[in-house]
Amino acid sequence: MSIQRLQTGERMSQVVIHGNTVYTAGQVALDAPGEPVTDQTRDILKRIDSLLAQAGSDKSRLLSATIWISDMSTFGEMNAVWDAWVAPGATPARACVEAKLATPQFTVEIAVIAALN
Repeated sequence: MSIQRLQTGERMSQVVIHGNTVYTAGQVALDAPGEPVTDQTRDILKRIDSLLAQAGSDKSRLLSATIWISDMSTFGEMNAVWDAWVAPGATPARACVEAKLATPQFTVEIAVIAALN
């Protein structure tokens, strides 16, 4: 079975496709660093939509999501954006943990796994 990689760099690929499964790297809010968690979450989910589309999938095909958040007190704010974005009836298995991220300007990081269309 072949492996396809999209947006590959020296350190990582933004997307890896193996069989009928799409894996994304953890996404941060590159267009909203230092902004509130709601803005960062929106930016990340927009990035994920784009990556899934490039891979031939979409958010209705999500299998799993892992969310890292730097301050659990913003969990509700992040969830409000997530809940408005996720496809109704197609919510993935999900984990959310508090973690120190690579740089303090990022307060949320999200990685997803999805099935191909």
